[in-house]
Amino acid sequence: MQVILKKDVQNLGEAGDVVNVKDGYARNFLFPKNVAELATAGALENREKNLARIKAKQEKLHQEALEKAKKIEEIGTLELSAKAGESGKLFGTITTKKLCEELKAKADLEVDKKTVSLNHPINKVGEYTMLIKLTSKVKTELKIVVTASEIVKESIEEEVVEETVAE
Repeated sequence: MQVILKKDVQNLGEAGDVVNVKDGYARNFLFPKNVAELATAGALENREKNLARIKAKQEKLHQEALEKAKKIEEIGTLELSAKAGESGKLFGTITTKKLCEELKAKADLEVDKKTVSLNHPINKVGEYTMLIKLTSKVKTELKIVVTASEIVKESIEEEVVEETVAE
């Protein structure tokens, strides 16, 4: 089935593109989310008329993404602190939502948590790299340094074992 994309769809295309997709994908995902329409003769004519407007809108979004990427790169390193055990393991993990909130608080940048990806979960003290995909063509990386705000003894069981061995 041929469809015309109304919005950018990851791994499929950009707004205004005419793409071939399976019927079920179009019916169950693209049409309900209003990101595509069926490529009929009338819709294709409309697309040709609106192509300049669509491209101008994409260019504007691209420029905004470039500016945001530049601001993110200027930050350099995002420093976070969290409660950790003696071995450096954090109590819980630092999520992409938390990272986006920190960016908002420290640099006044709105970043959607869906655009952020991590190579592996942040659950230990150390350095990490966060990839932010602002648009299909604009990506940037941000270094994250996690430190321990408070070091807590590992577990109560170890203390009990030490006490019984001492007696």
